[in-house]
Amino acid sequence: MSATIDFYRTQAEKCSAEADASPLSQVRDRNLRAAAAWQAMADKLLHTEKLRAEKESQAAAHRTANEA
Repeated sequence: MSATIDFYRTQAEKCSAEADASPLSQVRDRNLRAAAAWQAMADKLLHTEKLRAEKESQAAAHRTANEA
């Protein structure tokens, strides 16, 4: 897991905590939207990294098969 994913998740948690602590509905809503956006970025990056790892693994397997 990259530091960027950790950063995105940390920001999402921070926004969620700020939303919970806010007595103002507009501020709470803004922080909840921000938390959702940060989490979406983390999820998308995690998915991309998984796909990249799978592709690299398949390429390595293909090279190994061709060498034999």
